[in-house]
Amino acid sequence: MGKSKEEEANAKAVDTIEEGDQKLRKRETWTNPFDFLLACIGFSVGLGNVWRFPYLCYKNGGGAFLIPYLICVFVGGIPLFFLEVAVGQFMGKSGLGAWNICPIFQGIGIATTIIVFFLNCYYNVILAWAFYYMFASMQSVLPWSDCGHEWNTENCHNFDEPENANITLNGTVGRLCNATFMNFSSFMDLPNTTYCNESDIFQVDPVTEYWENKVLAISDGIDQMGPVKWDICLCLLFAWIVVYLCICKGIKSSGKVMYVTATSPYIFMTCLLIRNSLLDGAGDGVLYYLQPNVTKLMEIQVWVDAGTQIFFSYSISLGALTALGSYNLFNHNCVRDSLIFAFANSGTSIFAGFIIFTILGYMAKVQNKAIKDVAAGGPGLAFIAYPKALTQMPGAPAWSVLFFLMVILLGLDSQFVGVEGVITAIVDQWPHILRVGHRREMFIAVVCFISFLVGLPMVTNGGMYVFQLFDYYSGSRIILFVAFFECVAVAWLYGIRRMYDNIEMMIGKTKWFKYVFWTLFGGGWIVLSPLFCMTVFVMSAYNYSELTYERPGHPEYIYPQWAIAIGWTMAGLSAVFIPGVAIYKILQYGFVPELIKPYGLEPHQLRPQDFGERTLDDYEPKFHLGETRRRHIPSERPNVNKYAQENPAFTNTDHDTRL
Repeated sequence: MGKSKEEEANAKAVDTIEEGDQKLRKRETWTNPFDFLLACIGFSVGLGNVWRFPYLCYKNGGGAFLIPYLICVFVGGIPLFFLEVAVGQFMGKSGLGAWNICPIFQGIGIATTIIVFFLNCYYNVILAWAFYYMFASMQSVLPWSDCGHEWNTENCHNFDEPENANITLNGTVGRLCNATFMNFSSFMDLPNTTYCNESDIFQVDPVTEYWENKVLAISDGIDQMGPVKWDICLCLLFAWIVVYLCICKGIKSSGKVMYVTATSPYIFMTCLLIRNSLLDGAGDGVLYYLQPNVTKLMEIQVWVDAGTQIFFSYSISLGALTALGSYNLFNHNCVRDSLIFAFANSGTSIFAGFIIFTILGYMAKVQNKAIKDVAAGGPGLAFIAYPKALTQMPGAPAWSVLFFLMVILLGLDSQFVGVEGVITAIVDQWPHILRVGHRREMFIAVVCFISFLVGLPMVTNGGMYVFQLFDYYSGSRIILFVAFFECVAVAWLYGIRRMYDNIEMMIGKTKWFKYVFWTLFGGGWIVLSPLFCMTVFVMSAYNYSELTYERPGHPEYIYPQWAIAIGWTMAGLSAVFIPGVAIYKILQYGFVPELIKPYGLEPHQLRPQDFGERTLDDYEPKFHLGETRRRHIPSERPNVNKYAQENPAFTNTDHDTRL
């Protein structure tokens, strides 16, 4: 039986609150505590673990990269991940609202929102490519398994065929040393014709040609954008529709989706690794992956790549972790989840490396080349090495469909959490406008459509150059800059002792947490993490080289200066808000100490000594630019004995209030 009208009205009343003459929809919380952990794993464990981490290992000498990577995990990854989640959970807000914890640095909320918006725009293009490959796999023979197609060139060669075998292409057969293809009649007329060794001629695997010539139809540069590739464009539109359907109903529904999207990829990855391990040369690939080239550790770029990979993989400085934490109940054990997440995230990256390097070892074996020379770097690695592995499997089309479905599932939860990070930050800023009726759903649709339009240049002939521009500038070095100020705001200005007390208020007082906090988190926030952020940022600036793009058989493409200027503009657009908002706050209130004190806190967020503390709520701003702020001044000191039973941080034992 359906619900009566009275029951439906009561259900709606539970989900709404009244403020003045408006009925606002309540801010959601996770249905199950496990949903938060799955959301974090689903968001951060994604395509970056599948193509970026193995690519960086591939680029930086294999196993040598694991040493700086693991160091960066403990120095920067785990402490900063927990910092963002803890701030979101304690404040119960994301975006600007979360950084009410230190008002002078509220610009962090704007900066992270801009960064994750740019990330969403180009990240979904990868999903579009994955959808394209999945649809292309639904045929009896994978189209990238051999040559002879309209997109292949005379250099196409299937290395699985016997050496020195002739290759047919559009009616053309034969190959001469240091020569190109010719038609058969001309070939027969030449006297003393001899075949050449495969190493004498530049050859390209059909998988690579399918990626560059069919999927990308790549041009010679960013100044040759060409028309929109409508097949990829439709896949991009489809990807955004799927993302919208996943998040339009809020986290209660999207949290359930992640039970599938965050767990099923591990099944597919395990099956693929077992199959790859049986290929000839797989062991050589594993040795290359695990055996460190110690000389690489002396190169600055290796450490820069390790640091930026931690930020990319752990999704730090994107604002989405703060948004996910803000949906937790106040007493959720976010410390436990952060440690579990770190193990799952880094473990998945290393696990994906085995899958990549087993197939790279095989490709190097059959091509008689070094492992470092068998594939082009960049995001195309996942669309070259992985598809090659699929062609070696019995029932390749079925495996291909399942594999790219896995890639889509890995990317989808990352994408819709990223979009949720943008949505939550803006909705929390203007709840009286966007939490009324179905306005939130309509606003999500608008954001998805705008993001789709921003991604359109990336599905043209020159789209890969635009994609690389977004990836290299908008979401790389600048996140180190943002993370540094997060540490400054929380550990130096808000106060490390106060943050420690606040976390104990949330999870309860335990001896193990005291040791974990001061060993891993506290020391990291005060010294190691900000030092790590600025060191990697300075090293990356010192070792900076302008963006290039490499393709097999083509000279290295150097981006023009106007494209580089666009890239730095995207990077600066987010960073400028941190000092910009600080200056704005100083102009509003003057140089007052309350600029580094939290405001708008509820009684359950305050320690006894915090009641009566002056905040920005006690000041009348000299001017404002349209922002609205609810005036909230907790004036009554609570019954300390009552609160001490619930919040261990209220007790005086084992607490040094001097810090």
